[in-house]
Amino acid sequence: MIKIGLQNILIRSACLTTLVLGLTACGNGSWWSNDDEPELESEQIRKLIPNRVNDRKSWAQDIFDISEELKIPRSKENICTIIAVVDQESNFIANPNVPGLGTKAVKEVSTRLQEKFEDKLGTTIGGPLAEYFQDVLKNQPTPEDNYLKQMSRVKNEKELDVLYREIFDYMTKHYHISALTGAAKFVGQDFAEKLNPITTLGSMQVHINYAKEHKRSSMSTNELRDDLYTEYGGLYYGIHRLMMYPADYDKPIYRFADYNSGMYSSRNAAFQKMIEKSSDVDLDLDGDLLSYDKNGDPRPAITTTEKALTALFAKNNVLITPRQLRDDLKKEKEKGFEKTQTYIAVSKLYKDKTGKDPIYAIMPEVVISGPKLSRDYNTNWYASRVNGRYETCMQRAKRIRI
Repeated sequence: MIKIGLQNILIRSACLTTLVLGLTACGNGSWWSNDDEPELESEQIRKLIPNRVNDRKSWAQDIFDISEELKIPRSKENICTIIAVVDQESNFIANPNVPGLGTKAVKEVSTRLQEKFEDKLGTTIGGPLAEYFQDVLKNQPTPEDNYLKQMSRVKNEKELDVLYREIFDYMTKHYHISALTGAAKFVGQDFAEKLNPITTLGSMQVHINYAKEHKRSSMSTNELRDDLYTEYGGLYYGIHRLMMYPADYDKPIYRFADYNSGMYSSRNAAFQKMIEKSSDVDLDLDGDLLSYDKNGDPRPAITTTEKALTALFAKNNVLITPRQLRDDLKKEKEKGFEKTQTYIAVSKLYKDKTGKDPIYAIMPEVVISGPKLSRDYNTNWYASRVNGRYETCMQRAKRIRI
């Protein structure tokens, strides 16, 4: 966990780099700067939460306590950032009902089950397990009220999550998978966790893998999942994910975009844009410089962005080896990427060619889809919606003289 003292040091260092490269200047836009304004108390936070929210006092106290624990300054900007994302994700409901969730879940297991099992476990293991899973859905715990019927009745994520855990628990106890080569490692919680399709949880929709990396106490994966559905747990991991990384964004909308499409994706999309402008190539401005496997590890395959960089550096006699380039790109999820030879070289080439200051952030072009959504959206839609809530919160802060 990064403490605020280190955060401020990183930002001051980043500002010096900014002055050298001509990037967007730091200052009042810094998310970790208090600007000497007084920090908000719990009652003031309550007044910033929309009036329609039930038990605003409880939500406000949790936001206050979590900000204290994580050493996040309780400025109007920071608190409104948190409030805007919570409101967008769940309207301040710890475990909100999702219209039509049961029907969507049944459709998903009926049409894409084989594909999902084989993708996660391979054809040898995934195929037979998918067939057994279908049999369990239709016949357990009883044919009259089987898991498929129970699934059709779920109203929220927690109900569906708990049901999946029950199904996988039944499978690990009754299916003789030891006969399958390599299948033994999938027995138990690892097996259930690998196949559980509920991966983003709680009032701020945090990915379970992120929560595992930043557990606030010692607990099992199932206990962690349950914790995410509580008011405090959902807020804790969501606020951590939203705020606990330094970025020199001059507008909050870029942090909102990052929350949707990945840490530093707004900065990385701008980096891709600078490559485009420096080399006259077309790139997907999605903020992903490398491709990643299902475990989040970089794949060895060379991406279009990496190829474009290799060609750009060769054309301009930039002495960065393919190995160094790959090592630099592996830092794309870190603030330190901005200090790599690759980032600095692209910023300089962009300025030399265009005569303009390097771009620090743009909106990533990413499509959002999933069974919980009624249709596909994009990151710009998401970030703009959250930004509207942020601006409303900031206007409310002016009216109540915070």
